[in-house]
Amino acid sequence: MTARTVVAIGSALVAVASGGCLKVYDTRVEVPIQAKIDVSSFRRVLVAGFVTGGSKAIDPNTETARLLKSQLRSKQDMRVVDADVISLVDEVDRRASTPPPAPAVAGDPRVKDERDLARYDPIFSDEAYWKQIGQQYDNPLIVTGSVLFTEISKSGMVSRPAAYTGNDGSEQYRTERVYADLKGYALSPTFVFIDGRTGKQLAREPYHEETLYQSGQNTPALSSYFELMDKLLPSFLNTLSSQKIPGSRQLLK
Repeated sequence: MTARTVVAIGSALVAVASGGCLKVYDTRVEVPIQAKIDVSSFRRVLVAGFVTGGSKAIDPNTETARLLKSQLRSKQDMRVVDADVISLVDEVDRRASTPPPAPAVAGDPRVKDERDLARYDPIFSDEAYWKQIGQQYDNPLIVTGSVLFTEISKSGMVSRPAAYTGNDGSEQYRTERVYADLKGYALSPTFVFIDGRTGKQLAREPYHEETLYQSGQNTPALSSYFELMDKLLPSFLNTLSSQKIPGSRQLLK
């Protein structure tokens, strides 16, 4: 049963109760969500590395690998392999018969957008390469993929508190809508799960999240990265293990 199903059932019960004399009582429950892939045959998990790009404000490869290792150590039974993170961008560029063009500005990432990512995507279908990696680490489940972390800017209506003087002379607040320039970050990871015994893909999970701030607000890129990853981690972990999410259920009496 999905969380959406639970909400739908709850809404139906409320409708029934409103038509009669029944009383509705809310009860807190935990809704089980089944894992998307079966990893019971694996004893180890290797966070190998990612094709990354976008903003040069952070290193998404290192930060993503470090964060996922930490989460996997605490959330599931497989042993997390302690290994250096692979730079898949360097691996693909090393193999290329024609070297990729250098960034226009020194220090800029070679991958800037989704179009650049497409050039590196075939690495995830290279079964011989991933099988070789798997043999080095006792045939683990391999977690890899791509992570695009980019700066974004938008304009639009936002809500903000505004002070006014009430009838009794006291200062009060209300919400008003104003036009504002916004800036922030977008995080677009695609997590690829590979069987280290065969090199074959088991699953591929794309995500996208954005966070925006008013233009005068100075928010560090790394803080925004962790804020966005916090939103994605429950879904990532649910790919590998069953999860329980809090919810409510209406009881009729």
